[in-house]
Amino acid sequence: MAASTKVIAIGNSSGIILPKEMLSRLKVEKGDTLYVSEVPGGLQVTPHDEELARTMESADRVIRKYRDTLKKLAE
Repeated sequence: MAASTKVIAIGNSSGIILPKEMLSRLKVEKGDTLYVSEVPGGLQVTPHDEELARTMESADRVIRKYRDTLKKLAE
């Protein structure tokens, strides 16, 4: 499902409003946390998953620590 929305001011920040149908498909409600990640061609929005968040934080630490080694392996 594709929909258009505008970026709006929310206090000193900016945000978007998601249609009810999209919120229903994501099984989220007002006040829930969403996980937004960059993917080729745009953004991906998924329900916040604590386990995934911890895994991503761990992966970020490993990537930062072994940046040079991973760069060599990628060659």
